[in-house]
Amino acid sequence: MSVKTQFSIKDLENLSGVKAHTIRIWEKRYNLLQPDRTDTNIRHYDMSNMKKLLNISFLYNEGYKISKIANLEPTDISKVIENLESRNTKNYALQSFKTAMFDFDRALFNATLHDLLQEKSFTDIFYDVFIPLLSDIGTLWLTGTIDPIHERFISELIKQKIILNINEIQEQQTANLPARFALYLPYEEIHEIGLLFANYLILSHGFNSIYLGSNIPMESLKHLLKHYNEITFLSYFTVKPDHQSVEDYVEQYQQEIGNLKAYPLWLMGSKIQKVDSKNFPTDVKIIVSLKELQAALKHHKS
Repeated sequence: MSVKTQFSIKDLENLSGVKAHTIRIWEKRYNLLQPDRTDTNIRHYDMSNMKKLLNISFLYNEGYKISKIANLEPTDISKVIENLESRNTKNYALQSFKTAMFDFDRALFNATLHDLLQEKSFTDIFYDVFIPLLSDIGTLWLTGTIDPIHERFISELIKQKIILNINEIQEQQTANLPARFALYLPYEEIHEIGLLFANYLILSHGFNSIYLGSNIPMESLKHLLKHYNEITFLSYFTVKPDHQSVEDYVEQYQQEIGNLKAYPLWLMGSKIQKVDSKNFPTDVKIIVSLKELQAALKHHKS
């Protein structure tokens, strides 16, 4: 599969947030972009045009008039963006991470994250920058603006950083604490970032955990019960299970895991956002966000 290097004007709108009508005006009036055209006069933009528009939209959103931006040389645009970086760290980082994604530029990703860490904790970066970034990228992937390979590249880099922060916490643990949580993704689920960050939050609150990872059949959870009398299971539903409802999954869990003793189950992810938990057993907890998980962990600790 070839990597996408040509973009429609609709792709540019999705990427930059600038309406296609406005992009056409900027082209005609200020010659800001130089698209290629098909025989039927349909615009196509290369990678350099796309990255230039990301820079322009950043400056425009910072209050610069488009007429002033049009008079800047490419090197001047870069200098102005660098000067603005400290004033709007979040928007600059989002733009920089998207550029790193398109160029498959790990060094730019690391440099941008390094700059963010000078001002923010890793937890704040995840909430303020990575979650909006992943949301944007998910939309871009669904609309066909980017290839799946772009989404996988940036997602894997974020996963690596979460794992590094998890390792730092674990290396600082001096006591062999009993595991209080077991984290897993349901069978065939592979979207792991949310679960990884949940594990990071659990560890940072002083709990020990067993991280089982992706694609875990419910039957496999029974093996933990031979070793732990008390443990809370936490799972993250993004697209799976798709062969049964969340309610049916909870009922199956109660029959197979909670039939002898109440083992609490905490559920997170996009598939549980609209689930009515009123009819769930008291040991099944719906957690709609990572920040709500933080609050639950503080309460759990107390």
